Amino acid sequence: MLSLITVIGAAYAGVCAWLYFGQRAMIYFPPPYTVRSAVNTDTLRVADAELKLTVRPNAGPNALVYFGGNAEDVAANLPEFAEAFPEHALYLLHYRGYGGSSGSPSEEALHADALALFDKVRAAHANIVVIGRSLGSALAIRLASERPVAGLVLVTPFDSIEAIASQHYPWVPVSLLLLDKYESWRHASRIRVPTLVLVAEHDRIIPGDSTDRLLTRFAPGIAMRQLISGVDHNSISSSPQYLTALQALTRHGR
Repeated sequence: MLSLITVIGAAYAGVCAWLYFGQRAMIYFPPPYTVRSAVNTDTLRVADAELKLTVRPNAGPNALVYFGGNAEDVAANLPEFAEAFPEHALYLLHYRGYGGSSGSPSEEALHADALALFDKVRAAHANIVVIGRSLGSALAIRLASERPVAGLVLVTPFDSIEAIASQHYPWVPVSLLLLDKYESWRHASRIRVPTLVLVAEHDRIIPGDSTDRLLTRFAPGIAMRQLISGVDHNSISSSPQYLTALQALTRHGR
């Protein structure tokens, strides 16, 4: 009996160790790197990395900063964004390890990169709308709680990765093992700019109750929830309602 308990305990410890050491590979999924035209690229140099940006320069006060999902090639958004936001300069960040950027992603590193990008853009543009999708929503929320953004759009956001992981692995001490918790709920209450939350009707990745819990953390009147019908987590950007909603927020944020 004792040996059986020992085997079970060792197996459990082994699973926990596997989850601990492999957790970032389960959060970050860099897509295959595709060489892009130099016309639409820029570089953001930070202390320990060189980050690639997909950009569409534009003079004037308006700019849009975009943080994508954990497996997204953000450059794919450029044609539609360029058409939808003709008066905005566009800055789409390729995370560390994504799209030719050096370094390895982690929550604190990506947050520092988001701040550095905002400060770079702020030097040239006074009116910055920030859009964050899925994983990028956590970066956008935390950024907006610390910098003077003009407007915020959160696409399929969550309250925390810790809460979602705890639902998937209820038998694991997630709070002790997880390094990158992305606790968006901690930062939402400090946001004071118009915030649009876009929810996919058939999202199977982000539980609806996770987004609902996040919404309760905003101050009254700050965040507005909009359901995009007929789409799931990955197809939400294919809906005509998607760009229309983004355009409405950017106009409000001027």
